[in-house]
Amino acid sequence: MSIFIIAEAGINHNGDIEIAKKLIDAAASAGADAIKFQKRTLDVVYTKAQLDAPRESPWGTTQRQQKAGLEFGLEAFQEIDRHCKQAGIEWFASAWDVGAQEFLRQFDFRHNKVASAMLTHEPYLNMVAEEKKPTFISTGMSTLEEIEHVVQLFRKQDCPFELMHCNATYPMDVNDANLRVINTLKKLFNCPVGYSGHEVGLTISVAAAALGATSIERHLTLDRAMYGSDQAASVEVVGFVRLVKMIRAVEISMGDGVKRLSDKERAVRAKLVPWSLDHTLDHPNNPFRVAS
Repeated sequence: MSIFIIAEAGINHNGDIEIAKKLIDAAASAGADAIKFQKRTLDVVYTKAQLDAPRESPWGTTQRQQKAGLEFGLEAFQEIDRHCKQAGIEWFASAWDVGAQEFLRQFDFRHNKVASAMLTHEPYLNMVAEEKKPTFISTGMSTLEEIEHVVQLFRKQDCPFELMHCNATYPMDVNDANLRVINTLKKLFNCPVGYSGHEVGLTISVAAAALGATSIERHLTLDRAMYGSDQAASVEVVGFVRLVKMIRAVEISMGDGVKRLSDKERAVRAKLVPWSLDHTLDHPNNPFRVAS
């Protein structure tokens, strides 16, 4: 099965539908399998005190204005849906509250995504699991006990899922990647395990593919210098194209694990090791030839 590559647009569109369209086109051109957005109900996810707190942004001077500026409504998501169909790429979104998940049910997603921040929100998890759609579950900021609880919940509801190893720092330091957790999660929970990365660069994501990650998710941006908290942990368009190519090359290079002598190698062997094909001890180039 091919590694499922997700371009995480998240909130890197900065509330601008034209930027969102450019991200969609970039993800499709790069060969990503899907592009993902995010949806929040601000008054549910954040307290009034948090939203009233000061914050300078292109949209105003409070946290509410900043966060509202990053949120897409129905009309924008309908345009995203239309544009993704036109570009030929799947899209879906991660909800950060029950109301946002209800909102997203208006669209015919093939997949769901549980963000790391929602891993302990049981009403939300039950709502997602009851949809029975294949679900990617990020595991940043979580304990093994918390992950086990989610696994049991999804299995009880008979909802297909895939865990995603994740370190929820932005950007993530290379020392915190701990990619061997991919195999730890596979062994402990006997399920597919992908990787959701927030590092700078491509190397760690490619290494995750080589370690057997069944999905790779990286934030996509038009410019890492743009306004936004996720931009620094994102991959620009040219880099994302390279990432997809590198992941696909890793997939091909892993092979099937069967040791065999290919026709191409056989031709080289005939030139470099002729006595091994001749099967005669008296071949003049045989290093084990016994002089007469």
